[in-house]
Amino acid sequence: MPHSARLRAGRFSEAQRIYLLTATTESRETLFSDFTVGRLVVAELKAAQQEGLVESLAWVLMPDHLHWLIALQQGSLSGLMRRIKGRSAKRVNALYGRQGKLWQDGFHDRALRREEDVLPAARYIVANPLRAGLVSRVGDYPLWDSVWL
Repeated sequence: MPHSARLRAGRFSEAQRIYLLTATTESRETLFSDFTVGRLVVAELKAAQQEGLVESLAWVLMPDHLHWLIALQQGSLSGLMRRIKGRSAKRVNALYGRQGKLWQDGFHDRALRREEDVLPAARYIVANPLRAGLVSRVGDYPLWDSVWL
């Protein structure tokens, strides 16, 4: 079974459930080290919230992957991620005159089952650049946000 199919096995999308989503760039290319490229992806995260698909709780866009903590409002996780990945790839490719895939197939999701798991997950997300050694203070990294500011 291909890797992306294994990621989908048993996936269930439930409105109002909180999920931690992770997606990785194709070949782990560090595309989001470029702030302009990163902001194109961020615009798609914000659009999903503005359109009522999700409540975005926390996110960080690392050089080669995205962590996104959401409360799903409507639709499916697969549809949401297909939308985010497809639209962001189209925008990045158009801006930079590139072709091909921006994101790896599939994504990882984890449903948070207990309320007390949510804040630690958000802290994990926003501290990712610190753990990766990209910055010495979380606030120095430009591509993250959290409702708990």
